[in-house]
Amino acid sequence: MIFLISLQYWFTRANRTLEIPFSTTYYLQIEQYMKMKMPYALMFLFVLIVSSCSKETIENTILVESENAIIVENEILETVNSYRTANGYNSLAYSAVAYKYANAHTDYMIAKGSISHDNFSARASDISSEVNASQVSENVARNYASAQETFENWMNSSDHRKSIEGDFTHTAVSVKLDANGNYYYTQLFYKLGIQ
Repeated sequence: MIFLISLQYWFTRANRTLEIPFSTTYYLQIEQYMKMKMPYALMFLFVLIVSSCSKETIENTILVESENAIIVENEILETVNSYRTANGYNSLAYSAVAYKYANAHTDYMIAKGSISHDNFSARASDISSEVNASQVSENVARNYASAQETFENWMNSSDHRKSIEGDFTHTAVSVKLDANGNYYYTQLFYKLGIQ
């Protein structure tokens, strides 16, 4: 209604200054056009609202940096590399860059109280930018009591197994305890791009 009133004002003003004949036919054409385009506008508005409300961002979560379980981290790295070399894959080098992002994501999961791959594309992009990685992958877990139990459960999942057996050159794993004594795990893998 406001749109039609402002159009009426504009057309009335245009009619005075440009001496263009203005009739109700213009109103009917504008009204018909609005009726045709309104469903698209409403659909766009709905998608915009739903997509903007459904994505969790790090900025919405209060992060507290938890202490790393370094012994468990080292056990996972050793277990993954032992498996890879025993099965004809290359050993993965440790990456401080991957460790930085794995730690941040583990803190994020602890703050949320659940495991997720939230913001993975941003992590992967940041890692790729910092080290020229051509591909990045991630495994997450929680509540497993040991490195071996975590590794076995990852190997029983086809997607996690693909990361462990993937064509990567570097890795790092972050393992931290939440306030209730539950372990959270994030392992990042990447392959260096062509140097």
